[in-house]
Amino acid sequence: MSKLWKVTIFLLLLAALVIWLSVFSTSDNLKIISCNVGQGDSTLIINKSIEILIDGGPDNTVIDCLSKHIPFWDRTIEMVILTHPQSDHYTGLIAVTERYKVGKILANSLNAGSQTYELLKNRVLTRGVDVVNPVRGLRVMYNMIHIDILHPSKEFLAENLLHNYLTMGQFDNSSGVLGAYTTNLDPNEFSIVASLSFGSFKFLFTGDAGSELLDSLATTLSENGINSINYIKIPHHGSRNSISEKMYDLVEGGIATISVGKNSYGHPAEEVIKLLSNKAIKILRTDTDGDIVIETDGERMWLEK
Repeated sequence: MSKLWKVTIFLLLLAALVIWLSVFSTSDNLKIISCNVGQGDSTLIINKSIEILIDGGPDNTVIDCLSKHIPFWDRTIEMVILTHPQSDHYTGLIAVTERYKVGKILANSLNAGSQTYELLKNRVLTRGVDVVNPVRGLRVMYNMIHIDILHPSKEFLAENLLHNYLTMGQFDNSSGVLGAYTTNLDPNEFSIVASLSFGSFKFLFTGDAGSELLDSLATTLSENGINSINYIKIPHHGSRNSISEKMYDLVEGGIATISVGKNSYGHPAEEVIKLLSNKAIKILRTDTDGDIVIETDGERMWLEK
């Protein structure tokens, strides 16, 4: 090989490295990425070298999203939040735990009663992932990220989980387990709802919370002086059960993402789209927009093209 070719190859490799570093350089900004995982939910949060994943979608598609947005040399996800044990939220987490080291998982202790969930529980156990069953009042902090758990509360869990020895004292945000309890309620009502603060911006992640819960949380937020939310992940693919005038009043003029794929349920419901539009909320959908990347420096927020 001639000297000229060696120099050319070296320069090409150097250029490729510069491109990689520019694309994946750590930034002080916060990125909220609604992953296009079809009819399921998965949101990736990135700040500097910190990655937080909320839900994993219905299959391995989530890995494509993570590979696109996380540097190839970074194989650690600091925290996973599993909002509730339904397959369109947890199945992809099996592949996530295979490919990445997960620091800890926040999940409620409700059981799914499926072989797939048993596989996830076993994977979490064998990989030594710390499990926390969070309740309202827990705050988790990474860099400038403040995550506050709004639901469920200790009282809600003690009243609605079925177990002979269940007491409120068991819910203290310490070490937890996956799949210890059952319930007679819709699992969606156990969805972990979390707010995220970064600079002057507030984001709300809702799992599959229903209208009644959203109304209640909106009242609680207002009573605590939170009268504006800049971003909301619309629950349950935008189904009719996600309608909440009180909650969407708080998001007026903000951004809403709907994680949805091809389905026979009529998701997202026309009533939801109309309500959001009437409140001047910008609607973004993974089925039409693909991966949705929202970025903020704490003072401004924009949609990444």
